[in-house]
Amino acid sequence: MDEARSLPSPEQDASLSPIMEHGLQRQVLVCTAKSCAANGSEAVLEAFRTRLMAESMLFHKGDRTGDIQCITCGSVGFCAIGPAVLVYPDGVWYAHVTPEDVPEIIDSHLKGGVPVERLVRKRLV
Repeated sequence: MDEARSLPSPEQDASLSPIMEHGLQRQVLVCTAKSCAANGSEAVLEAFRTRLMAESMLFHKGDRTGDIQCITCGSVGFCAIGPAVLVYPDGVWYAHVTPEDVPEIIDSHLKGGVPVERLVRKRLV
């Protein structure tokens, strides 16, 4: 690593990246890698984004007031049981998620703090 390299200060970075100063509560990561995509993960991602946006919960470029970020991710190793959805910082991994499951995950887990047990396959914490 080059010790002489000058990096911007955290304050400079925060001025360029509003997410750094935002109080995000959770991140919802939807796997869109090959196996999950083949099982409909794009529709799951769209269902999350649509519902979270409708309820003003989604943090995104058009509205940075929401407290949940919904993003794609690559394979998380659940290829055989996708679409996979991970909720951080809760450390909850869901499997076989469909667009029809999304309202339940949002209402029970993201709003109420209670994971949807029938879809949970792994917990990191």
